[in-house]
Amino acid sequence: MLSNDYKERFKAEYYQDRNRTEGLERMLEAYKVGTLSFTPKCSYELLYEQLIYMRAKLKVLEERAFVKNIPLF
Repeated sequence: MLSNDYKERFKAEYYQDRNRTEGLERMLEAYKVGTLSFTPKCSYELLYEQLIYMRAKLKVLEERAFVKNIPLF
């Protein structure tokens, strides 16, 4: 994220966000089936709402990457 190249910073942001989104998806799946190793202080619904916004941000970043010709995959 400290690169002087904006494309590298963009990719780093995308990959960090994707990794966090995937982590939250895994956590919510475990939450749903009751296999979490801890008790969340937030409701499932609130965390799921966060996931919706995180997925939306990824879609926006993917669209921007396409427009700016920044390969993500």
